Amino acid sequence: MPNSQIKLPMRRKKDTLSTEFAFTLPRGLSDSEQRVHRHGVMRLATAKDEILVQQERKVKENPAYGVLVMLARVITRLGSLNSVSPDLLEELLLHDIAYLREFYNRINQQGDVHIPTQCPHCNTQFSVELELAGES
Repeated sequence: MPNSQIKLPMRRKKDTLSTEFAFTLPRGLSDSEQRVHRHGVMRLATAKDEILVQQERKVKENPAYGVLVMLARVITRLGSLNSVSPDLLEELLLHDIAYLREFYNRINQQGDVHIPTQCPHCNTQFSVELELAGES
């Protein structure tokens, strides 16, 4: 068969899936040089992340610590820091931890977070999109 008759499959443009998302902490993390790290990047969580978090000794001793371990796994950058540990995240103010938890939930639920609610006056049911603390 001559080369001119060979039909190559058409290349389809690959669908792109965003797996990393930028965020800005309301307060930020101060380091030993008094630099404040507010801008960061978080990636989507994987099943492996969840498994590894559950295997951590500190999480077994105190399940609430799992939040910090998971966030440390999925935050790929915070300011000029290229790695984040649970110990480092312990230094964040609760306002920033709450922000990161909301941000994590939003990106891992693929976008909008809506909660069902009901009007106390007319009993109409509707949903409200949660906004992240610190978003304006």
